[in-house]
Amino acid sequence: MGHAADEITPFLKARRAALAAADLGLPEGIARRRVRGLRREEVAQVAGISVDYYTRIEQGRAHAISDSVLDAVARALRLTPAEHTYLRNITAPRRRAANGECIAGPRPEVRPQIRELLDAMDDTVPAFVSGPGMDILAWNRLAARLTFDLDALDEAELNTAHLVFLHPDARALYPEWRNMAELTVATLRSDAGQHTGQARVQRIICDLRDSSEEFRRLWADQTVLDPNLGTKAVRNPEVGDLLLTFESFPLPTDPGQRLCTYTAPKRSVTEQRLRTLAGRVGAGVA
Repeated sequence: MGHAADEITPFLKARRAALAAADLGLPEGIARRRVRGLRREEVAQVAGISVDYYTRIEQGRAHAISDSVLDAVARALRLTPAEHTYLRNITAPRRRAANGECIAGPRPEVRPQIRELLDAMDDTVPAFVSGPGMDILAWNRLAARLTFDLDALDEAELNTAHLVFLHPDARALYPEWRNMAELTVATLRSDAGQHTGQARVQRIICDLRDSSEEFRRLWADQTVLDPNLGTKAVRNPEVGDLLLTFESFPLPTDPGQRLCTYTAPKRSVTEQRLRTLAGRVGAGVA
């Protein structure tokens, strides 16, 4: 994962394979295609760059690629905004140590003011703070009882991707586990693109590839998403099925950290069950 080509090459190949010449208004040609999708020369043609230059980009051998060229490649490959951002991130120069290893850092600290905000939402809104690589850095009491028992986990387990793929209770807690797994992998890839110089993020990915066949298969799809909102189905052990609305807010003064909240529409079954769960948390019911 550390070398640029390890990220750029499979991503661009996957995006080429997902398109047909007709998608770009190009003729299919007479010759039979040996592989699915667009040829490199077709991407280069639509992007307005030479085939040699596009080839060097795809192989991770091009340096200091201009924004205009990346924008042209993104348009040619019909990249989504999240995929476009990911391409920018993985092609940008990264800081590395003298021996070529990624520069690591400590697990980020969550500011006391953010912890106070989490506590203020304790009675009504499950909330937590995530860090690079989908690490779970801080949470309130209601979030600790929503799915996994966060208070009982070791620090090494406090990672959303780790929990979804490796925790024995994950499939029971997420009735739509497959959807959750796909979303998790696509989000982790987007996050990895933003933090390619951080050894912790790469370690998370390597551990999951080593430990989970499902993760390896989904990771190979090269899907990228950066979801800031959506819905999530949870089967809480105490109050039953919940259909939650989630929001994810970047913390501008804390790079790489996001505040994540879960809510439900007023007078919905989920809102009633959340209130029941909050009452049990407040009363200290085990």
